Amino acid sequence: MANTLLMPKATAVWLVDNTALSFDQIAEFCKLHPLEVKAIADGESAQGIKGLDPINTGQLTREEIAKGESDPEYRLKLAQSKYVVPERRKKGPRYTPVSKRQDRPNAILWLVRNHPELKDAQISRLVGTTKNTIEQIRNRTHWNSANLQPVDPVALGLCSQIDLDFEVQKAAKNRPPEPVEQGDSLLPASMTENLPVDDILSTPVRPKEEEEELDADAVFARLSSLKGSQSEETEEGQEGGEEQ
Repeated sequence: MANTLLMPKATAVWLVDNTALSFDQIAEFCKLHPLEVKAIADGESAQGIKGLDPINTGQLTREEIAKGESDPEYRLKLAQSKYVVPERRKKGPRYTPVSKRQDRPNAILWLVRNHPELKDAQISRLVGTTKNTIEQIRNRTHWNSANLQPVDPVALGLCSQIDLDFEVQKAAKNRPPEPVEQGDSLLPASMTENLPVDDILSTPVRPKEEEEELDADAVFARLSSLKGSQSEETEEGQEGGEEQ
């Protein structure tokens, strides 16, 4: 990957103040428009920006600046950086150094116990393992299950705390909401009109089924009493007839 100029506008401020380079040369080097460089020189732009010395950052040499000052047609060349910036990690399992690979099972066991909401793919991204290994540790079928001890992967240096928090928050968002327990229902208004407040709060509401059962018992009891009274009247009538 080709080198890229760091903080081009701050670099342009420094070159305007400290060199005799033309506006076109500075604009070409900093990837700016010549009118923007002229505005910097006139104090109309970048007033709050502190100049950045490209020599100290290793992006430009004094010899290169001297060449540009002696020849207005010369175009400055960006110096090759002495440091190699690692590229951004691509998607997939995290690479784990050989010296720390023996600690991965302990880290997986810690994640499985302390964050069961994490998916296998998330654990794989954090510690650089496979789903098969995660499944073996979760089911205790791993060849070294008897000797495994749960250890925080951050403490082992297998992942950062930021990465762990990110995966945990992501798993929490995807978790389905827990069912809310319903409390006792309120009494009907007809039952609470003449009751004190304490009685209203303490009186439980009977389910409809119980009310129906109670009503049915009352009906049967009423029928039994009616039958009993009718039988008594019949017996009295018969006794009266015999006496006559």
